[in-house]
Amino acid sequence: MRRRLLAVTAAALIGAAGCGGAGSGPAPGPVSPSPSAAPVTGPYAALGDSYTSGLRIPPQGGTPQGCARSGVNYPSLVARQLDLKDFTDVSCSGARTGDLTAAQHTDGGANPPQLDAVGAATRLVTVGIGGNDAGFLDVLGRCAVENLRNSLADEGADAPCRAYYTTGTGRGEVQRKLAAAGDRLGSALDEIKRRAPRARVLVVGYPALLPQDPTGCASTLGSGVAPADIAFVAEQEQQLNTMLRQRAGSAGAAFVDTYAASSGHDMCAAEGERWIEPLSAAPGLAPIHPNARGQQGMAAAVLTSLGQH
Repeated sequence: MRRRLLAVTAAALIGAAGCGGAGSGPAPGPVSPSPSAAPVTGPYAALGDSYTSGLRIPPQGGTPQGCARSGVNYPSLVARQLDLKDFTDVSCSGARTGDLTAAQHTDGGANPPQLDAVGAATRLVTVGIGGNDAGFLDVLGRCAVENLRNSLADEGADAPCRAYYTTGTGRGEVQRKLAAAGDRLGSALDEIKRRAPRARVLVVGYPALLPQDPTGCASTLGSGVAPADIAFVAEQEQQLNTMLRQRAGSAGAAFVDTYAASSGHDMCAAEGERWIEPLSAAPGLAPIHPNARGQQGMAAAVLTSLGQH
C-alpha cells in the first residue's frame, strides 16, 4: 500500500512540474497606502512567470492566452491599489530568465520579449522569475521518484533525494542552474536600469511552498516524500530566494520577501489558510502555485516594499 501511495505521489509531482495552480476562500484584505508614503506613479510594467501571471486563477485574460494571466494576479492588484492606469502585464506561465530578452512560444502564440514592455517613461517594474530556470518543480518530482526507487529497492535511506542532489547523479545540478539563472537575471536587471533609469525596480521572491517543520506535510503528502527530503526541498527554495535577493541588491533593485510573509500559508496548511495549492488542487486549478489568497498576500508584500502600507 505504501509503495502505491509513493507511485501516485511521484506521478502527481512530475505532472505538476509543468503546470500551476490556484485556490479559493477568503484572502488578505487590501493594503491601504500610508498617508506619509511617497506616491508611486506609472507606467508600471510587470514581468515574470506563472507565479506572477496567476496561472488558472479566474478571470483569465490577456494575450497570448498561453501566458495564463489572471485579472487578480499580484501585479493587477498592485496597479489597482495604487490607481495606476498605465499598467502593462507581460508575465507568462513557463517563463524563464531568457524570455525577458527573447520571445517565448506558448500554446496560444508567442509572447514578445518581456523587456519590450520597459521604456524610458516606465516608473515601476516588478520582476518575478527564476524558478523555472532552477527547475524547482522538477526537484519536487525527482524527490518523489527517488523516494519511490528507495522504497522499491528497500534501501532504507532517510533522505534519498538529498543524496541524489548532494552525492549522487544530480550532484551540484541545482547550484549550477541557480548560478546560470542569476547571471541572466543580473544582466536583465542591468538592462532594465538602462532602459528605465528613473524606474523603481522590485525583484519579487517566491512564497513558501513547504513548512519549516516537515511533519506538517504528513496529511498532505502522506508517505510520498520522506520528511528529511521535504526539508531538503524547502532549503532549495530558500537558496533560490537568496540568489534573487543577492542579484537584486547587486543591481540596485529592491527585493520583495514573500517567503516570510507566507510562513504558515504553504501548500500543507489548512484549506482556509494556504496561499499555495497542494497536489490535490481545487477543481479546474493547478497545483503547487499561488491561489487567489496567495496573490493577494504577494500584492501586500509588494505594496509594503513600496511603502504603501
